[in-house]
Amino acid sequence: MRINLKQTYTFLFFLGIFFIPFNSYVGIPFLGEYRKDGAIVFFLFSFFSFVLDAVLKKKIKVPQKNLFFQFLLLIITWLVLTTFLNSISVYQNYLKQTSGFNRFFRQLLSLLIALTLFITAYNVFSSYKIKIIFLRLRKVFLYSFIFISSYSFLEILILVFNLSFLKNVFFLFDYFPFTETSLDFDSKRISSVSYEPPFLAIYLITVGGWMFSYILTSKGLKKYIPTLVVFLLTFFSGSRTALIVVLFQFLVFIWITFSVNKKFQKVIQRFLLLFSTLILLLFIFNGKKVVEAVETKLSTLNFKKNLTKSVSNRSRFGIQYTSLLVFAENPIIGVGFGQQAYHAKDKYPKWVTFKNYEFKEYYLNNKDRSFPPGYNMFTRLLAETGLIGFLIFVLFLFLIFYQCKKLIRNRNDIEKIVPIVLLVSFIGFSINWLQFDSFRVYGFWICLALLIVQIQQKKIENE
Repeated sequence: MRINLKQTYTFLFFLGIFFIPFNSYVGIPFLGEYRKDGAIVFFLFSFFSFVLDAVLKKKIKVPQKNLFFQFLLLIITWLVLTTFLNSISVYQNYLKQTSGFNRFFRQLLSLLIALTLFITAYNVFSSYKIKIIFLRLRKVFLYSFIFISSYSFLEILILVFNLSFLKNVFFLFDYFPFTETSLDFDSKRISSVSYEPPFLAIYLITVGGWMFSYILTSKGLKKYIPTLVVFLLTFFSGSRTALIVVLFQFLVFIWITFSVNKKFQKVIQRFLLLFSTLILLLFIFNGKKVVEAVETKLSTLNFKKNLTKSVSNRSRFGIQYTSLLVFAENPIIGVGFGQQAYHAKDKYPKWVTFKNYEFKEYYLNNKDRSFPPGYNMFTRLLAETGLIGFLIFVLFLFLIFYQCKKLIRNRNDIEKIVPIVLLVSFIGFSINWLQFDSFRVYGFWICLALLIVQIQQKKIENE
């Protein structure tokens, strides 16, 4: 029975990884911000199976001596402490039919759910050698990526190339779990099995490093295909964030591989030659459309123009700016975890709210119970946890980068590739947090668990 339970939670965990990008279905309301995520269903069942197995064995693995785990405990402690220190204002807070303490407990529960994924991942990974678990993880990411790509290519063919006869094939995806098909004929942006392009962007940032790694480990031209497809989906998603972050991730990947191994240098050079050849062929056979498409994408990076033109961008930057105003009034300990929206409601500048339907219909509408997103993890932490909480979190990320770099220097072959993928991934998550304010980033917790396991296995080898 114990062996079956272990097999059960391991299988459910990997099934959850496959379903990470799936969040286009109606959802499960009581799961809060996780309600639309297909992956969380499998991750929670995996965690419950793991807990039952741990109870029967009377043993649970927790990396209590690891510095990163201790930092997680410190972060949680400060989130609770800063809310306690602001208990008077938290008690008085009320917005969207929700009290301040209610909001705090819901946000804390959301973080704890993410930590259940981390603990489950750590226990799954601890049972394998780092090379085995890396290859197994990457294979599941690849299978998921192949499915997402198949869906996305149909979207591209229908939206961009007007092959409407493929709609009947496309709508067959409605029969797949956690999936409700939709086509955006207005913007012609793809979102695949995700609810909207920004969530596809997060998925592409999550799998980017894993797909890049095939360049270093596979043979023949097929090793370049995953990376090329990542860039293709990033381009057609129309996400500025994905366009910037995935490109930056790849540049970091190239820089690291060039600096650590001469064999890798030749492989990267061949990829760049292939990529340049494909771009050249595109210009030769359809140069006009390529130029128009590139100009369109570059225009989306004009933040000054988009700030005034796009209501969504005005809301995004306005909320981030207002978070800094809240921080300026509470610079040391902040206003308490989950409390930013309560203090920001009267501070939004007129240039943000003027003729902005998002604030009228959603963010400042008490009948709509969903809270306005903070749009930036760092400005949110500054507002809610003050300079102390912000510095703890930034130091936590810095130590992760440092440890990945340290492992890259001290490893060979496949075990050197693991920390390269992890570093590229962590950099992507950190940049993405500049426009996303939730701890609900599955890839981050999975990569953190893998990093800790590799550190522990390296320590055992050196003893």
